[in-house]
Amino acid sequence: MQILIVEDETKTAAFIKKGLSESNFTADIADNGRDGLELALNREYDLILLDVMLPGIDGWEVLKRLRARGKETPVLLLTALSEVEDRVKGLGLGADDYLVKPFAFSELLARIYTILRRGPIRAPEVLRVGDLEIDFPAHRVTRAGTRIDLTPKEFALLSLLARCTGEVLSRTRIGERIWDIGFDTDTNVVDVHMRRLRVKVDDPFESKLIHTVRGIGYVLEVR
Repeated sequence: MQILIVEDETKTAAFIKKGLSESNFTADIADNGRDGLELALNREYDLILLDVMLPGIDGWEVLKRLRARGKETPVLLLTALSEVEDRVKGLGLGADDYLVKPFAFSELLARIYTILRRGPIRAPEVLRVGDLEIDFPAHRVTRAGTRIDLTPKEFALLSLLARCTGEVLSRTRIGERIWDIGFDTDTNVVDVHMRRLRVKVDDPFESKLIHTVRGIGYVLEVR
């Protein structure tokens, strides 16, 4: 499979390409946004690894232009920007996943395999689970037609659960995706934020969508 690496840090790009080669992928490298965009638009890739902070045009703009041109190639953002607002922005622009620098290559490879298993169809911009509707570009959540106001972290948490509907997510996996790669499993931050999310998404309604799987984590599904 062919992967495009858009990364201006020479050592990082070389490190990623070497690891991909050892995992039986082939890869091209672009060290700036303009060249990366041109390659992405004119060649066929199975996946694009896109740095956000790039010379020329940044990763946000590259992603925006790709989607505006109808290019549906999966994009995994690589970024030193760890704020939830930045991650939500990336998903809203059409990214399939994000990974905060610095990262272990093993995690990058796991993310790549996860995206490729989904196939060529990207996740929809509006996702519905039962009577819950999430509009990702508009950052809007409704349930049974009622608007639900969420903080950026709550929106990111609900988005993760919704994109993995029916899949049980461990507390560690949730923590790594929403807070930090080096997530401390001893903290109860996931449970605290999940309780706050349930107060808004589940408590006002008869049917519950967010379920606890004892000893493992959480799952969003209609029961």
